[in-house]
Amino acid sequence: MADVRELLRSSFRWITNLVDDESYADVTGWWRDADILEHVGPALLDLFGDEQPTVVLGVQSRGILLGALAARSAGVGLAEVRKNPSPSSDADPWWVASTPPDYRDTHIHLGVRKGLLRAGDRVLFVDDWIATGAQADACRRMVEMSGARWIGAAVAVDGLQDAGLRRRLGVRSLLHIRELG
Repeated sequence: MADVRELLRSSFRWITNLVDDESYADVTGWWRDADILEHVGPALLDLFGDEQPTVVLGVQSRGILLGALAARSAGVGLAEVRKNPSPSSDADPWWVASTPPDYRDTHIHLGVRKGLLRAGDRVLFVDDWIATGAQADACRRMVEMSGARWIGAAVAVDGLQDAGLRRRLGVRSLLHIRELG
């Protein structure tokens, strides 16, 4: 676990926008490093070693990438959560939930096909970063709608400031934002 954490830290950088002096997280180095790709899925899964998910839930786009790595490690499948989903037909049933404002102060509609979450499933949410918890909270509501059980949220970086929400979502992380300098 310590090696994965160091690999994540060393492949991460903050990018400063010269126009508005804002800093943005750049995790693209993670995808270029074969060691990270090999070990980050098992490391995220190990955060919940006391639980065995039956499905991993990942939000478009980086949550799907990390979710697939964690799901593969767990020997289970991935349920893809799409942003602003548009069902392919009226007969295509979805669980849908809207977020409160996210880190850009935007409301997003999230959806997962109903057949991907089943009553009795034990669902582990996986994402690269948690900032406001808005998307994870909406995903938790969809899990509850389906009759499945929310295990928690395994994230690479925890930037959540609301400790109460962190507890309610069961957030566990490989790194905290303060470790990224």
